[in-house]
Amino acid sequence: MTIVLRFVDKQGYIRERFFDIVHVHETNSLTLKKEICDVLSRHNLSVQNIRGQGYDGASNMRGEWNGLQALFIQECPYAYYIHCFAHRLQLTLVATSQEVIPVEQFFTNLSLLINLVSSSCKRVDQLRVARAARIAELIAIDELETGRGQNQMGTLKRPGTTRWGSHFSSICSLFTEYEDICSVLIDVINYGNTSTQRSEADRVYDFMTSFDFVLVMHMMRDILGFAQVLSQALQCKSQDILNALKLVSVTKDRLQSYRDNGWNELFTNVKTFCDARNIEMPDMNVIYKAGRGRIRKQNDPITMEHHYRIDVFLATVDSQILEMKNRFKEDVIELLILSSALHPKDNFQAFNIEQICQLADKFYSADFTDQEKLHLRTQLELFQIEFSCNSQLQNLSSLQELCQVLAKTRKSMCYTLIDRLIRLILTLPVSTATTERAFSAMKIIKTCLRSRMEEDFLANSMIMYIEKEIARTFDVNSIIDDFDKIKSRRAQFHMSHTVK
Repeated sequence: MTIVLRFVDKQGYIRERFFDIVHVHETNSLTLKKEICDVLSRHNLSVQNIRGQGYDGASNMRGEWNGLQALFIQECPYAYYIHCFAHRLQLTLVATSQEVIPVEQFFTNLSLLINLVSSSCKRVDQLRVARAARIAELIAIDELETGRGQNQMGTLKRPGTTRWGSHFSSICSLFTEYEDICSVLIDVINYGNTSTQRSEADRVYDFMTSFDFVLVMHMMRDILGFAQVLSQALQCKSQDILNALKLVSVTKDRLQSYRDNGWNELFTNVKTFCDARNIEMPDMNVIYKAGRGRIRKQNDPITMEHHYRIDVFLATVDSQILEMKNRFKEDVIELLILSSALHPKDNFQAFNIEQICQLADKFYSADFTDQEKLHLRTQLELFQIEFSCNSQLQNLSSLQELCQVLAKTRKSMCYTLIDRLIRLILTLPVSTATTERAFSAMKIIKTCLRSRMEEDFLANSMIMYIEKEIARTFDVNSIIDDFDKIKSRRAQFHMSHTVK
């Protein structure tokens, strides 16, 4: 279990620091809470000072009665729980990929395709050779630019339900190597070792060169592209909760705009792609006939254009929009509604003194005395006058920028209570990306050849590896002196070093 601390430093920057990694024998909520409390107590940190907690969507974490978040809230009612935004976004993508039949068939065949090509070293080499030959051909006719870092040899990436952004990366790699994959499949069809391989390659090739496959491939690239921008933003350590909600809202608007106006451009791109690769295009004006055994169930005749636009395109986009609305419901939580009254966007258009005072009184009453709550209103009234005439407080886009400006201009000394409230809001977590990166780092440090590392040594090694920014400030001479003072040794060595 990885523990990460999120806080705001003196300069107003949000920090997420790897704190410890703990081996747990059970994953129930009581065991996890005990281990976390033990780690915090060893470092003289009180649970009562927690002002936010963030986990993934596992039931032992988010359970309303016996989950880990509920146990901490019982002990500290101000430790507000936020379900990881990046994890929820991945759940929406997975749900969409399984909800609409043509999209589910697309990803199923994509997995079969990747298994078929990547399971053999020979076919992987064939794919690389075909890719290199096509790159050389495109460069020769000046259709590709050359330069450092361009035209790299890639591999097919496998979509995974738990890997953030993997579906988008998989489709992008498919786009890049589409022709090369087709040539490899043709080679397997003609020269495969077994009839099973040849028939499977033939089936995958037929579906891959169909209009349905190409249409869904282009459509999902657009939809997942919107989500990928949001996913990358949510994984930033310095992301604050209000800006994250704004980004989610922007993504919903982009999806709605794509639903209303994206079909014509999508169809044009698909037609261009099919014409360039001799893929047969269906006549969009003929009557659509459903699959085997379903023709009698069609009550009203529909055209092919209606089927692809309504039953495939709109159904997929609507599914994604609906999942986004269901998964991201933080805009109805009173805490975040009141917090938005401090957001500096549009020159503090949403600024509301009553809501801000209500925020401090209802959700952070332990951080303000009764006297400070009265002074907070006075500071807010003065601050409202100042931000209207102070250029340094204008044109700010996020709550973190406001906190940084207050610290930089030393206004935080004048508006101490406002600054405190802003820092409390910024402490609310957005995603668990930092903890996921910690587990990735553990795989690098604890390998098969170093599988017997003690827990303390592993945790210390991970701190040095993950928090390189802090490790660079260590004085090597002081470390050597401390090591020398631990105990007397038979031989004393003169140690010299060079730091680059």
